[in-house]
Amino acid sequence: MACVNPTDGSAVADDRPGPGDPVVRPAPHRWFWYALGGGLPTRHRGWVLHDTTTGTWWARHVVRTLVQLAVPIALVVIFLPAPLGLRLAVAGGGIFLGMIFSLAYMPETTENRVVKAGYPAGTATAVRDQAGLGRQQRESERKRAAAARRAARYRQRTGR
Repeated sequence: MACVNPTDGSAVADDRPGPGDPVVRPAPHRWFWYALGGGLPTRHRGWVLHDTTTGTWWARHVVRTLVQLAVPIALVVIFLPAPLGLRLAVAGGGIFLGMIFSLAYMPETTENRVVKAGYPAGTATAVRDQAGLGRQQRESERKRAAAARRAARYRQRTGR
């Protein structure tokens, strides 16, 4: 991949990965480490970008958060010296608060994962924004075509 030198506008070789990197899914144990916040080997860079920019990126983030919360919640439920109902209530409150915090910082957290994979900061947001713009354009074209068909049917019925 090449990028532009901001000082003089010349092309500079760039060894950073790009959105065209191959998507190599990590093994389950590596995904578990990744879900807990760890980094993945270089060959999984494309998958990390895919994971944080695909249409279900927010659901993937929620699953990773639940995996992160599973360990402390399990410890609370198992080791807290209290009746089971209270332990489950504490666990539910912990999950609720953890999810609120996680959802509040979802874009920042996904950007951090992408930066760990070797992409420049802002890549995931830019890719998601570009995909959203493409979806909006396709939807506009679809609506324009539907309006043209309705207008043609109206003209045909009215004879105009």
